[in-house]
Amino acid sequence: MTDEILKKIKQLPPLPESAMQIEAVYQNPDSSFNDMVKILEKDPLLTADILKAANSPLYGFSREINAISQAVGLFGMGTVRGFALASIVKKSFSLDLSPYGISNEMFSGLSKKQHGLMTSWCIRKENRLLGVLSPAAFLVEIGKVLIAQQILADGSKEAFTAALEELGDVEAAERKIVGVDTPEVSATIFAQWKFEEGLVDVIKNCLNPQNAEAEYQRPAQILHVVRTAVPINANVTDVSIAAAKELIEQYGLDMESFDTAIENAK
Repeated sequence: MTDEILKKIKQLPPLPESAMQIEAVYQNPDSSFNDMVKILEKDPLLTADILKAANSPLYGFSREINAISQAVGLFGMGTVRGFALASIVKKSFSLDLSPYGISNEMFSGLSKKQHGLMTSWCIRKENRLLGVLSPAAFLVEIGKVLIAQQILADGSKEAFTAALEELGDVEAAERKIVGVDTPEVSATIFAQWKFEEGLVDVIKNCLNPQNAEAEYQRPAQILHVVRTAVPINANVTDVSIAAAKELIEQYGLDMESFDTAIENAK
């Protein structure tokens, strides 16, 4: 981690009280479905953001979801926690992703599409992992915000663009120009905010899942596949799908469910 990026992370404001309450409920083994609903319903703006996210066509529900209780019932507490944290966290940052050649809307769409694919793929056979995978899929790319800030501050936007073209790999270009990559920055942000160690571990090691703690290697593998299938421009292509399927075979993950999910993500 570079001193400049680490300084930016340490200067981030603390998460708002609403996020802390959501985390407290989620992490408490004695909390219930209704406890989560009550916390979310206290914040009308957050409720609206969650319902908007839940009604995305990426998730394939035929009926409109018009209440938080309905969203929690359909998706589970873990996934709705992901919706909520994504909304809260992204409001904590000033976004300028121009070094990556994408707009703020494209960046938001990237996270939504990665999360949609992950949820559709895992909701049946890997449901137990959604508690960590849902926020991980939504938030893994947030490190790009601080990396973009550093690139702009250093005046190295042209060098970064050239590195992207030369290397054809976003994280490799980040490491070459800034000395750190998105998963490392994102993981450090969430460690700073005292998110649970599992979430930090999955995000930090999503490029090299074998480095994660044993219990988090599978979710790190799933996140690696999803980020490969849905690249930075959010365009799912035959090339990105083929690369993702190579990883699925390598990791021994469920190909049949992925094939079904990827049709919705295209």
